[in-house]
Amino acid sequence: MSKSEQSWFTEAHESSGSSIGFRTHARLHSEQTPFQSIEIYDSTDWGKLMVIDGCMMLTTRDNFFYHEMMSHPALFTHPRAKRVVIIGGGDCGTLREVLRHEVVESAVQVEIDERVTRLAEQYFPELCEANSDPRAQLLFDDGIKYMAECEPDSVDVVIVDSTDPVGPAEGLFNAAFYTSCFKALRSGGIFVQQSESPLAHLGLIKSMRSALRTAGFQAVRTLTFPQPCYPTGWWSATLARKGADLSGFRERGAQTKQFDTRYYNAEIHKAALSLPEFMREELGE
Repeated sequence: MSKSEQSWFTEAHESSGSSIGFRTHARLHSEQTPFQSIEIYDSTDWGKLMVIDGCMMLTTRDNFFYHEMMSHPALFTHPRAKRVVIIGGGDCGTLREVLRHEVVESAVQVEIDERVTRLAEQYFPELCEANSDPRAQLLFDDGIKYMAECEPDSVDVVIVDSTDPVGPAEGLFNAAFYTSCFKALRSGGIFVQQSESPLAHLGLIKSMRSALRTAGFQAVRTLTFPQPCYPTGWWSATLARKGADLSGFRERGAQTKQFDTRYYNAEIHKAALSLPEFMREELGE
């Protein structure tokens, strides 16, 4: 490919004073849905890119970091997670990882924008391999409303796989929503939510953890992991538990898991439970 045929998709991140760019050779799709704008690019080195409202959502090359860390730490901490609810997650990568666990009997994905899923099926089919699993249920609805109406003590794990806390996802980052999730979870149930970059959004992580405790969660932990395509290249997931702690996990189960992963393993899980000094000081751990 000649240089004249190349272009770059660049996302400027104002709050961190940085940007990230990907060399592309085609924009494959662009549309405005009732909720947001969605673009799909074909890159020279990172596979397909999905961009929502100008923000990088995922690439073919590095999405495994995020999807594995949004699912396996929670599922290997819970003793037997039979019913899982995913709020958001329209690209279906987290759903795929959840359904690698044979103990899961039901996984409901509640995504507000059906077009995210339909475009993932077209351009990221490998992420949608579990969509036809009989245990999977794809709902295209408001996740806040779904959790508010969820039957109490009926869910083992709630995973909030959302975009940044603006637009359609803004209402997923507050004590009112966390209270709905707390009520829906059974005793010992686990809540996990993507919690942005520790370098750029530590204030958000602190406010999330405070709101989770206000909602009734006794144990809250933040795990970090690399995510090259997101601002600063470093991301996090915050876990909370109803009526139990988060200090341990089923290490033997993680060591002998019957499926392949590219990032997650028992040692990674243990390491992710340890925070760097600046985060420990700020978060009070």
